[in-house]
Amino acid sequence: MKRVIDQTATADAEGFADASFSATVITWQKQHGRHALPWQQTQEAYRIWLSEIMLQQTQVSAVIPYYQRFLQRFPDVATLAAAPSEAVMAHWSGLGYYTRARNLHRCAQRIVQDYAGQFPADPVLLQELPGIGRSTAAAISAFAYGTRAAILDGNVKRVFARVFGVDAYPGLRLVEELLWRRAVALLPQNDIGSYTQGLMDLGATLCTRSKPQCPACPFKSRCVALATDRVSDLPVRKPKKTVPEKHTAMLLITDGDRVLLEQRPDSGIWGGLLSLPEIPHLLDEESAALEEMLGEVVMRFGVARDYQRLPPFSHGFTHFKLHVAPYRINLLHRHAVVEQGGFVWLAADEIDNAPLPAPVKKLLRVL
Repeated sequence: MKRVIDQTATADAEGFADASFSATVITWQKQHGRHALPWQQTQEAYRIWLSEIMLQQTQVSAVIPYYQRFLQRFPDVATLAAAPSEAVMAHWSGLGYYTRARNLHRCAQRIVQDYAGQFPADPVLLQELPGIGRSTAAAISAFAYGTRAAILDGNVKRVFARVFGVDAYPGLRLVEELLWRRAVALLPQNDIGSYTQGLMDLGATLCTRSKPQCPACPFKSRCVALATDRVSDLPVRKPKKTVPEKHTAMLLITDGDRVLLEQRPDSGIWGGLLSLPEIPHLLDEESAALEEMLGEVVMRFGVARDYQRLPPFSHGFTHFKLHVAPYRINLLHRHAVVEQGGFVWLAADEIDNAPLPAPVKKLLRVL
């Protein structure tokens, strides 16, 4: 707590303190904010932590069904910690950003091992756990324990940038440091839960990235961006970079109603999930080299009857775009070996519950 007090003193000295700001947020949240989200009906740190991790870079509407299914399978931190990683990944499949799921599992194990299954209330201790950053730690502690700690997620940065006219890219280190100081200085003395939720709600429902509802905003009379006609310009966008593009060929090797899948390494895209085997994508798809590569892969598992090129698709990641050329290979005969070197045969009726990347699962469902 001392760290927060010291930061507040520094931020106050810079002129960031404004008690009217937090009062406005709290009043608005109690009257117009969100109150019916599943994770708002509890102060249990486990459920709040789970929701905060799932909500990172994911919309509320997408999170709710995953959150509910996850809790049915893993109702408490001990159950999650004891579960096999495959089960955790399967229940996360389709939600994206799979590093979150691996960190979630590791964090649960740390909570059980180091804290006897009880989440610490101190945001500094929470921040030391896998997958929990400073803002997430503050949110968990504020909602579960009423700790006076500042959040600064993407929604809050957008609200601050517009209301206070922050005319610089928030991702720059110096700008982000100043935003943190402002966030700490603006903390109310009481009702931290309503204030924290209110900041989130403002950014998610009114001060949205596109089509913000400025007439309904409680800060419309003091918003610098609105007064200077810069709502669409703030926050300043990250300088554009060329998005790298990668290409791969995925092999859908089938034997009747079973499809061959490969366990991906823990690191990298789709880490820890099952996916289709891949080979380098060749631009000349009718070349003898392609047939040779297909043959080398298939011969490990059986004798090919035929192969067919399927419609290509693309999938966007945070830092690059992946272009996939899928090929379906039907086997005439499958070798007797059921599993080898990280490969496994999966029946069609097992697809829905398997830990598969969303685009791969979609492809298999269609076929």
